[in-house]
Amino acid sequence: MQAFIFDMDGTMVDNMMVHHRAWQLKLKELGLDLTLEEVKERCHGKNEEIIERLFPNRFTPEERYQVSFEKEEQYREVFKDELRLIDGLQIFLDEAKAANIPLGIGSAAPAENVDFVLDNLGIRHYFSSVVHSGLVDKGKPDPEVFEKVAKELGVSLNKSLVFEDSPTGAKTSVNAGCQTIILTTTHDKTEFEAFSNIKLFLSDYQHLTIEQVKNLF
Repeated sequence: MQAFIFDMDGTMVDNMMVHHRAWQLKLKELGLDLTLEEVKERCHGKNEEIIERLFPNRFTPEERYQVSFEKEEQYREVFKDELRLIDGLQIFLDEAKAANIPLGIGSAAPAENVDFVLDNLGIRHYFSSVVHSGLVDKGKPDPEVFEKVAKELGVSLNKSLVFEDSPTGAKTSVNAGCQTIILTTTHDKTEFEAFSNIKLFLSDYQHLTIEQVKNLF
């Protein structure tokens, strides 16, 4: 195990239901009325890819960007007073840093949302690589985002451990050749039965130690 690579939304901060509600409201404005369960199933990956998937050929690239921008602006406004790290993560990051384990973030979120989390929580200094949706051509489950993080960290991707929270994230780590720890903040453990690369399920980081992680391998 050479490095830890974290997804952000739902993995570092418990915000996915806020995202789902923001998507639900924005899609309803556009004429698509989805339940929250349908949003969870269909809204994953880069925003512009989601919009094109749900509304094929309806919007120009500029319009897709604007829809995405408005949805994310709404999300940040709603979530700003609730923003905090998932329980135990601060201590785990401190332990990883003390153990000289390289840390990176590979997120499907846009740059504004990544900055919103890292800068408001003051945790940017932990991470030697931060890759957001604007820095990749293909969204998850394509492994490009994790490949870029590993390259920037100078580590082998298949010897890195990925922290994720969604089936799409688990699929991304499969495609990247990585082992994974899943945070069950948004999805139930039963939704991951198809994946053989998951080493551990956690509700938070409170009882996770570096030694425990090392013993998984």
